[in-house]
Amino acid sequence: MEIGIDSFASAMYGSSNLNGADAMEQLLDRIVKADEAGLDVFGIGEHHKKEFLDSAPEVILAAAAARTKRIILGSAVKVLSTDDPVRVYQSFATLDLISRGRAELVVGRGSAIEAYPLFGFNLKDYDALFKEKLELLLQVRDNEFTTWSGRFRPAMDNQPVYPRALQEKLPVWLGVGGTPESFVRAGSLGLPLMVAVIGGETERFRPLVDLYREAGQKAGYSPNQLKVGLHSPGYVAESTEQAIADYYPGYAELWTKLGRERGWPPVTQSQFNTLIAPKGVLVVGGPEHVAEKLLRHSKALGGIDRFTFQMDNAGLSHLQLLHSIELIGKKVIPLLHQSV
Repeated sequence: MEIGIDSFASAMYGSSNLNGADAMEQLLDRIVKADEAGLDVFGIGEHHKKEFLDSAPEVILAAAAARTKRIILGSAVKVLSTDDPVRVYQSFATLDLISRGRAELVVGRGSAIEAYPLFGFNLKDYDALFKEKLELLLQVRDNEFTTWSGRFRPAMDNQPVYPRALQEKLPVWLGVGGTPESFVRAGSLGLPLMVAVIGGETERFRPLVDLYREAGQKAGYSPNQLKVGLHSPGYVAESTEQAIADYYPGYAELWTKLGRERGWPPVTQSQFNTLIAPKGVLVVGGPEHVAEKLLRHSKALGGIDRFTFQMDNAGLSHLQLLHSIELIGKKVIPLLHQSV
């Protein structure tokens, strides 16, 4: 199982006085720490809100590529529906060259919708946009010259797209939430699947993951081609008690704030306790507890190939995040390897 971090480049890492430049410097330091600690992947999301600095994730990833040696650098997720697939490929092909073959794309429709009005797209076309643009992205990735036509972009007539990625086939994962159609789409295309689970119990996604694998096998893809990744909130401290003490206050504050915006009830300690329970989605605890939970989640979903922690959603400080990354690399990953 590959282990990594996903960040939304929050501008509020445990300090209301932190400016954007300092927050960005700290984020790059954490990516370097993840590389040094032996983590497999670091992803940057995409948002267009005041609270986040990730509106141009490929720029952040390129800066990180210049400072790292081995870690995979990817999107988490790239909102493909509101972008030009040709430019997306060019940006990540360039990142692949800078990083010498360490770039990846996780693409999706976006759970936050601010990019749609910002770039002049109609939410009524939410799925149609993504379907068409994913088709073009894959065609551009797989062919130096592209002939294509669609509804939302000018046609292409045997046009070349440069630069080409260093990797023969730039990895493209499909980021999904909870709609069965998205799981089937990923399987039918033989694309690796990244499942974002941010609430409830992880095992409830097993029927959807099964749909993905069934669709992939029907389309002629072998089981080892149908990778499954899991993205969930999480945090590792020296002990489970310390992790809870560090994580709960900021988590409750953030998700209560989001609840006011989206119509959810405030977070309570009882709800949090359910989420950190063995079947709950939050991967929060000491190294042994976290390793056991990741293995439990993997078994519940029929095996997972990658897990990424979303850690910058609980008001944790830069030092807390650095230490958590170190613990993941030095303790959690070895425990997972021992279990194989």
